[in-house]
Amino acid sequence: MSSNPVAETVASLLPRARAELTELVAFKSVADFDRFPKSESEAAANWIADALRAEGFQDVALLDTPDGTQSVYGCLPGPAGSRTVLLYAHYDVQPPLDEAGWATPPFELTERDGRWYGRGSADCKGGVIMHLLALRALKANGGVPVGVKVIVEGSEEQGTGGLERYAEQHPGLLAADTIVIGDAGNFRVGLPTVTSTLRGMTMMRVRVDTLEGNLHSGQFGGAAPDALGALIRVLDSLRAEDGSTTVDGLTDDARWEGLQYDEAQFRQDAKVLDGVDLIGSGTVADRIWARPAVTVLGIDCPPVVGATPSVQAGARALISLRVPPGVDAAEATKLLQAHLEAHTPWGARVSTEQIGQGQAFSADTTSPAYAAMADAMAIAYPGQDMQYAGQGGSIPLCNTLAALYPQAEILLIGLSEPEAQIHAVNESVSPEELERLSVAEALFLRNYAAG
Repeated sequence: MSSNPVAETVASLLPRARAELTELVAFKSVADFDRFPKSESEAAANWIADALRAEGFQDVALLDTPDGTQSVYGCLPGPAGSRTVLLYAHYDVQPPLDEAGWATPPFELTERDGRWYGRGSADCKGGVIMHLLALRALKANGGVPVGVKVIVEGSEEQGTGGLERYAEQHPGLLAADTIVIGDAGNFRVGLPTVTSTLRGMTMMRVRVDTLEGNLHSGQFGGAAPDALGALIRVLDSLRAEDGSTTVDGLTDDARWEGLQYDEAQFRQDAKVLDGVDLIGSGTVADRIWARPAVTVLGIDCPPVVGATPSVQAGARALISLRVPPGVDAAEATKLLQAHLEAHTPWGARVSTEQIGQGQAFSADTTSPAYAAMADAMAIAYPGQDMQYAGQGGSIPLCNTLAALYPQAEILLIGLSEPEAQIHAVNESVSPEELERLSVAEALFLRNYAAG
């Protein structure tokens, strides 16, 4: 790779990239303003706006989106008659979770064993730096041959849809010939990958009530209906014996035809304990990319420490349902709601509340932009062919952009390979991946301009 001038420039810029990522990771930009200061997110947004201005971007703006957060926008005009490419990333991050579980402080970028650790290092502040590196490398080697728009979202992890609503209200703003979403990742370190499908999702709270108030479990237990017991029965109804998701009316037999995921490798990536089975049926790729998956995210009930011998009058849970491509998320939400109501035992009162939803996404991998990316990745990753993988997670904005700009090609790349442990403690990024993907993005923009 080093004989390529673009690659040489990216390599020379890596120390600067690390310094910038250190600054960006230091902002506690979690878009949950009940628990994290809004000023931290605002400071991160201003940092990005300043970085875009320094690169010559015009019309740089902090967009106040309807969910109370800010997205950062800028435009770099291209040569006359050139195509326009939109580069996406997000600066908001997941909460650090158990800070004691981190080997180093979550908001201090720290090098260890050849990786850079810190919350957002891969997801997705590293994506912001990747876009900057690619553009700087092109500017140092003849210029950026396309018009570039950059949009950096401020609430992607919360799923509150602010940027989606804003884009719908300002339909011309993000219009582009091709969109590069820098929020996915390689299947494995060193294996260049575009993500061609995303599962959609719906989030739902379910509440079960059985009594006017808690009762003494000795005096009333055995006849008094226990709301927590009822809720457990409801949640258990969402899985078959083998752990497959079973929502009445939702099919669970789709097949994944692309890159396959070795079961032993998956066990290792997921850190499954020895002797514990994987759940579901079909190949691992079928299960995580092509089929629905329900997860109980939390239960409101008394903690074990301090619990009293009581029959619980009420209990609630938060449920996530990942929805495969080809299934409408709104329809899946209705089916989930109906299932919860139908499977609540003992005539208990049940109520459901949908709190978030995003559609699944499927890209057209036969488009010219994919050929341009494949050629770029072959140079950035010598000896490797570009792979197509699915992603179990959701990026609802993809569908909003696909609906607004049906002619645009959408590619998903990024820094979130398995070792990155995004959303978990000890998130990290591989500097080699940052370097190679920045080279790939730069060469892609050049290929795409010439195509």
